[in-house]
Amino acid sequence: MTYSPQSYRILEGAIPTRGASLPAALTLPPEPVGVVIFAHGSGSSRHSPRNRAVAQILNASNIATVLFDLLTVEEDTDTAARFDIELLTWRLVRAVEWVRDHAAIPHVPIGLFGASTGAAAAIKAAPLLGDTISAVVSRGGRPDLAGEALPQLHAPLLLIVGGNDIELEALNRKALSLVSCEKQISIVPGAGHLFEEGRSLDTVAGLAAGWFLRHFQVASQTRHDLRPQSEHPNP
Repeated sequence: MTYSPQSYRILEGAIPTRGASLPAALTLPPEPVGVVIFAHGSGSSRHSPRNRAVAQILNASNIATVLFDLLTVEEDTDTAARFDIELLTWRLVRAVEWVRDHAAIPHVPIGLFGASTGAAAAIKAAPLLGDTISAVVSRGGRPDLAGEALPQLHAPLLLIVGGNDIELEALNRKALSLVSCEKQISIVPGAGHLFEEGRSLDTVAGLAAGWFLRHFQVASQTRHDLRPQSEHPNP
């Protein structure tokens, strides 16, 4: 079943972290099959038009989304903070914990969607969170900045790169070679770093939705199979 945007619940909140309160926007379809937390890139925020466009397509696929600010307004004026992957990683971990504890969010699989430096934070956060993370997607990301977290990653990873972004494609392919779990790289023909060409952003969103839906289904089935026998309904 597909729901119209009018049926979504949109909740504003704030994610408490050490020394900062990070504004967040949660969009909930009526029966979400999973929730995706977005980690934006350097110089961006929860208002990123590209992340919002991707989130809308995920919502149309019955996936809840959380867009939040990784940095405060003051921190975002500091170039060093924008590229502090450790800081961004722990902010993202806290956002996942916030989602897990949120009363309005059902117990569904969780995915991470990172762009630029946010992709590195997503890849570093996933191993720290273990089985909590069911899938990771990077859009025009810098997975190479995730360093030693790459071989530690267990969540299925999809890297999406614009076909015209030659240097970034090379960095993504090198990073992918260090990942041992399920992985894939998708090149969007004719697209640059920001995927502003034609309908390339729609392509990104479609690839991400397919990746998350597939792995959310696997995670949900695994959870069902692991339930104690007494919790299964009688046949």
